[in-house]
Amino acid sequence: MAVKEFGRIGILMGRPSTERKISLKSGKAVYKAFKQLGLDVVPIDIKTDKKAQNLRLIKSRNINCAFIALHGRFGEDGQVQRVLEILKIPYTGSGVRASKMAMDKAISRKVFVDAGLNVPKYRVLNKSRGPLRAGDSFRNNLTFPLVIKPATHGSSIGLSIIDKEKDLKRALDFAFSFDEKVVVEEYIAGRELTVGVLDERALPVIEIIPKNKFFDYEAKYRPGLTDYVVPARLEEKITNKIQKTALLCHKKIGCFGCSRVDIILNSDNRAFVLEVNTIPGMTNTSLLPKAARVIGIEFDELCLKLIKFAYAPR
Repeated sequence: MAVKEFGRIGILMGRPSTERKISLKSGKAVYKAFKQLGLDVVPIDIKTDKKAQNLRLIKSRNINCAFIALHGRFGEDGQVQRVLEILKIPYTGSGVRASKMAMDKAISRKVFVDAGLNVPKYRVLNKSRGPLRAGDSFRNNLTFPLVIKPATHGSSIGLSIIDKEKDLKRALDFAFSFDEKVVVEEYIAGRELTVGVLDERALPVIEIIPKNKFFDYEAKYRPGLTDYVVPARLEEKITNKIQKTALLCHKKIGCFGCSRVDIILNSDNRAFVLEVNTIPGMTNTSLLPKAARVIGIEFDELCLKLIKFAYAPR
């Protein structure tokens, strides 16, 4: 498909959320890349989650296709994809169903388990079921340390790692302040890895080495707090296993175009899948672009590939 055939590209970014700043950074980086390529591109700042208002906003910009740079809800959960489908506008990334499944860690975990993949032992708690007490039934087969996180948020928002019973209520209250549903899981000690998938191909594995206790929001976005090894220093057979695991996750969820899969490799070289991100960060220093660059795909070319996928049969 010739570049001139893309028509006007709308970069959807922003949203009133905890991930707004990161979304704007991604969107602005993609916008800059497309402008340098001479494409007709317009930024669209999404400032509400209300479907009707966003439908009117997007329609008013007269775009021919959409590059989705929205992180979190109304971006990765299938809602904006549904709006674009109503408007019959092609868009980047996964469809409604896959986006919704990947965004909800409770749903995606079940998919991974059914596919025979390792995940940390976990329980899902719902706020609607009333107050929680230390020692409730979810603790029957989970031991400290525990990871507690909202089921439908990214960027480690609302996440806690706790070692003691006395911290349980605080961590649960913190997670529930972001979501009605919370995942409580065993903490897996090991090497933190992430694998981008682009056009049904697993990219080089990245090892994430945070200087904080874990790869929290600060470690992800504050320069100098995390080291990245690209490609990760792993034995070839381990690398192949990690890449195959990531590609299987991508396919089982039904992702399209690209994704990024987060994995912990424990001391026995067992890979535990944490989650799939259907809209990875898209700045020059984000993880998917880092991995693509290793195989010779520069940032502007990556953006171009993703917009071409928008027009491809799903």
